[in-house]
Amino acid sequence: MKKFFIFIPNLLTIVRIALVYPILNNIYLGNFEISIIYFVVASVTDGLDGFIARKMNWQTELGTLLDPVADKILLSGSIFILWLNQYIPFYIFVIFFSRDVAILLGAAIRMTVIESDTPTPNFLGKLTTTLQIIYIAIIFLKEIIELNLGLFPLDILIILVTILSLAVYAYNWVRDLRTYHNE
Repeated sequence: MKKFFIFIPNLLTIVRIALVYPILNNIYLGNFEISIIYFVVASVTDGLDGFIARKMNWQTELGTLLDPVADKILLSGSIFILWLNQYIPFYIFVIFFSRDVAILLGAAIRMTVIESDTPTPNFLGKLTTTLQIIYIAIIFLKEIIELNLGLFPLDILIILVTILSLAVYAYNWVRDLRTYHNE
């Protein structure tokens, strides 16, 4: 009977993707109170879909592809609109966005060349995603509460973790490609 509900994690991921437009539109319009509600719901679905899939053994190929893409759409879209409306500095946008593009390209190359399954995220990748979600939520709260708070120390922390995460992914890709090439 449990297998009849195997679609639930993928449905949660699709809900996250569907929430991207209202989140981005409300950021653009400056409605941060509404944006943060949608963003929190989307962020909860990010953790919940994977937890349910693992706990109930409902992992699917679609889910392994869709979940990281949903994360990239949510985070990259949010960062882009925040930068476009000048709520975050350009360098944060470039680093966040570049990491996401590099990860998608690296995974695509790895999956094509090695003909492997979707790469599994590592701890540092999950930590980076969590910190990016927190960073975006702090920006929302800063705008809602109208705090005149400098975020430069937080910017530096998030940049370092993001770059370190990308370096670990790149190292793993190169290692896997070398191993494959030497076989």
